[in-house]
Amino acid sequence: MALSILTFVLSVFLLAGFAKGVIGLGLPTISMGLLAVVLSPVESAALLILPSLVTNVWQMMDGPHLGALLRRLWPLNVGVCLGTWAGTAFLSGLGGPYGGPTLGIALMVYAVSGLAALKLAVPANAERWMGPFAGASTGAITAATGVFVLPAVPYLQAIGLTKDELVQALGLSFTVSTLALAVTLAGSASLTMGLAWPAIAGVAVALGGMRLGQAVRARLSPRTFRLWFFAGLLALGAYLAARGLA
Repeated sequence: MALSILTFVLSVFLLAGFAKGVIGLGLPTISMGLLAVVLSPVESAALLILPSLVTNVWQMMDGPHLGALLRRLWPLNVGVCLGTWAGTAFLSGLGGPYGGPTLGIALMVYAVSGLAALKLAVPANAERWMGPFAGASTGAITAATGVFVLPAVPYLQAIGLTKDELVQALGLSFTVSTLALAVTLAGSASLTMGLAWPAIAGVAVALGGMRLGQAVRARLSPRTFRLWFFAGLLALGAYLAARGLA
């Protein structure tokens, strides 16, 4: 990999890690969008696997709620795996002309509803069947776009988690999505040793950016965190839509 491209790749992971540290998500979305400027979509997804996995595992483990979240969210996460693997036929659509704009517009609609304080709520007795549905839908979208956000994030927000529980639950969900996508990419010719060192370097800079973002998040009140969360989703959605429609 040329030095100029490597520098660009590491800058992308630094920015994406910072966003993830602040709002708990954004690393795959930002990375996929920007890496595709200099790499093919499937190469971008392959390069993203290791930094995404490490940062998500860190986020998943960083808190006291993991045991309870594993017991509560297993239907969602099983659905994510099945949806991703069932959607492997759409992997060629990574970065395609319709997946990105559609996902971006959906993110913007969800972000605007959140900024307008419209609250979604999932009753506790509905989680057993809504979880697998939300997970399978997220998995299918992951296979088509490489982005893990919808509808898992709205679902997790709708089940009444606290700020810290939500961030840890996002780490859990994104870890499962990353592993499921890694299985999908396992036989891809894009997974070459030439991507190994850039991926490892990406882990280091993404973790550094994430630590900076976590320091910022620790200073945010729940209300301010909510504002940053939805503003970040709105920006990500606008970027995806604009990039796909350009």
